[in-house]
Amino acid sequence: MLEDSLFFPMALSLLAWTAGAALHRRFRTALCSPLLIAVLLTMAVLWGLDVPYESYYRGAQPLHWLLTPATICLALPLWENAARLRRHWKAVLAGIAAGMAAALTGIWAMSHACGLSYGAYATLLPKSITAAIGMDVSAGLGGDVSLTAAAIILTGILGNMFAELWSRLFHLRDPVARGVAIGSSAHAIGTAKAAEMGETEGAASSLAMVVTGLFTVAAVPFFAGLFIGG
Repeated sequence: MLEDSLFFPMALSLLAWTAGAALHRRFRTALCSPLLIAVLLTMAVLWGLDVPYESYYRGAQPLHWLLTPATICLALPLWENAARLRRHWKAVLAGIAAGMAAALTGIWAMSHACGLSYGAYATLLPKSITAAIGMDVSAGLGGDVSLTAAAIILTGILGNMFAELWSRLFHLRDPVARGVAIGSSAHAIGTAKAAEMGETEGAASSLAMVVTGLFTVAAVPFFAGLFIGG
């Protein structure tokens, strides 16, 4: 009955998110990130009730459809803060380039150090860009698209959880700097956290997310060649 239900997946998703949000308000800790709690609760219920992921995904499609308009809405703070971002365009571009280079170089170094195959390398290479772009990049390189999606989601969740902590540790006080750091490393899920931190952070993160995705698409063939050549 649950496998064929069109309402169970949506109800489970909304209840899991509500529980995560309640725990976050109660404990105010990164480990109680609403998104992390929602993912873990959903996985536990699906496993406990033996509901296949395919059935859950089919029933949760209406929520999935909202992802695109929700992402587009991130353009609003970007528009409202366009003048401020233009004043700092050199720093913004430098921060995006640094974030992208760190992500790609880190995956390259880790893959060589751990002896990963080229397929695994191609799967992980686009982990720091939004899923809409990263999954296509992975497919084009011959990676495992499903694992790429999981890596992208995990990267975003970690960015969402620890964005404020890392900002404090590295003394990132400027809102533009915080937003660029988050958006260039944790894509849309991190940008949602940046928007909670402040309007300027959300705008800078939205811009960084988009530009990082475009720059990464251009840079990935070079990094793929480096691995093959090695």
